[in-house]
Amino acid sequence: MDETADQLTARLAADLDDGFTELVRLHSAAVRGYLFRVTGSAATADDLGQDTFLRAYVALRHYPPGRRRQLRPRSWLLAIAVNVWRNHVRACARRPVHAVEIDDANGSWAEPGPGPEEHAMAVDDRGRLVAALSRLPDRNRSAVVLRFVVGMSNSEVADLQDCTVGAVKAQVSRGLTCLRELLLEETGRPREAAR
Repeated sequence: MDETADQLTARLAADLDDGFTELVRLHSAAVRGYLFRVTGSAATADDLGQDTFLRAYVALRHYPPGRRRQLRPRSWLLAIAVNVWRNHVRACARRPVHAVEIDDANGSWAEPGPGPEEHAMAVDDRGRLVAALSRLPDRNRSAVVLRFVVGMSNSEVADLQDCTVGAVKAQVSRGLTCLRELLLEETGRPREAAR
């Protein structure tokens, strides 16, 4: 555990409310980033993020101080976020929606560029990537986002998904292959020409 994580878990053990405020401050961007990329919707990511932190707070209230001190906060929160997202997917499957809207979070995740044209192109490219991500199978989408967007190691993703490192590597590989194919289809290039 790094020094920041040690300080955070010590705060959580000493004063839950104070420590929780710091937990949210430090890790809300990672949780929201993961949820945005797996859902494709800023509004849904915000809702699921609130649910994630609510569940985290309720769980922490029942943990003794010693257990709070032993947490790996980032991994623990992302594990909750993965479960919240899976529950959301199951709930949506029970009550299907006819159209899925992919929003670009008002362009807020585009890098500031040298000019408006570059900014518009970046937002468009990211929108296509988010749309393609939303078409991946759930397990592959989650593995790709955790690995490349959140920046977790294969072993951390395996812990979160309760599977082997080899299974994560396969999910990531399949997810990246499918993403390439989806993005190539969108540009109108035949799949064989790109290989």
